[in-house]
Amino acid sequence: MTRSPGTPLPPPKARRRLREAASLTQAQLADRMGVTRATVRTWESGRTTPRGRRREAYAELLKTLAEEESAAAEPAAVPVVVAVRTGPGSPAEDAESLVLPAKALPAEERQEEEPEPAPEPVALTPAQAFDALYEFGTPALVRQTFLLTGRRELARESVERAFQTAWENWPEVARDRDPVGWVRAVAYEYALSPWQRFRPRNRHPEPPPADPGDRTLLNTLLRLPPRHRRTLLLYDGVGLDLPETAAETEASTPATANRLLNARRAMADRLPELADPEVLHRRLAEVASNERLRAAKPPTVRVGSERRARFWTRAAIAFTAALIGTTALTLRTAPTHYEPPVSPGETVRGVPPKVAPGALSDEELELRQKLRDQMQDGPERLTPRLE
Repeated sequence: MTRSPGTPLPPPKARRRLREAASLTQAQLADRMGVTRATVRTWESGRTTPRGRRREAYAELLKTLAEEESAAAEPAAVPVVVAVRTGPGSPAEDAESLVLPAKALPAEERQEEEPEPAPEPVALTPAQAFDALYEFGTPALVRQTFLLTGRRELARESVERAFQTAWENWPEVARDRDPVGWVRAVAYEYALSPWQRFRPRNRHPEPPPADPGDRTLLNTLLRLPPRHRRTLLLYDGVGLDLPETAAETEASTPATANRLLNARRAMADRLPELADPEVLHRRLAEVASNERLRAAKPPTVRVGSERRARFWTRAAIAFTAALIGTTALTLRTAPTHYEPPVSPGETVRGVPPKVAPGALSDEELELRQKLRDQMQDGPERLTPRLE
């Protein structure tokens, strides 16, 4: 039996355009549909698609928004374009611009006011775009990393190192759908790296939170395995949905769901009042907000990233030069033909050993004198005789 196709939906870009034309946020649309804001974001990005009755309701809502737009949009809305330019010749120069449609004016005001020319696009340099992203995402990322590790200095260092990596790969980050998510994944990987335990400053515990409830919650969270802790923080703390959490943790969706259930069960066993996910989300936000966590300024992070890039570039050049020199020396001093090894000596029986030179004995002196006295030629030497 062939299954009938579902209700047709507009393309992901059209879904977002219809929502923005109706002046609705993702949270407001999520309230109408009875889903989370992260689910609406995945629908508009094309990563997931609703099914069943929710698909029909979503299609009906988009159809209504399209009809309202066609009825009210006689003069087209003026778009405000914000383009991010990463310099001439860079790969990110071809990235799509962010178009934010302005809210349409009422009919009376449209008749009175004359149409204004579209504003010129605001071009940002790579440094300005990076600084804006840093100022926007750093406070939340530092708090999240603190909940992940329980260490303030490590949280700050992890986020700064992640942004340094982002600045080194800025064309890729600038074109990413979720730049903050890109940086968050790098920061979490750095913070949970196994070699962090071998650093001397991480061997001593830091002062716990002042509030007893916050201290208990943080200690309970840190008792979870790192993978379960990260999954719980992304799903119940940050607010990602299950597929996004699975993608960021590089695990399958069933494995991520299993980790989430085990983490929630462990938290509820120690703190029964946190069995409700909404209460857990609120408490995590409170614990992170009560800590005063600071980070460096954006120019400092960019300069640090450039210094580190120069250091590794020079190290790579020095290593390459040393490798080339070693290879040249080996080619210069290596033998050009095969020389068989000398076989070890063997003892030959029946031959007296060679006597080292030295003083002659009496018998040897007598034999030498006898040889000297006898004739060296003549028949006497040729005719044997009896003695």
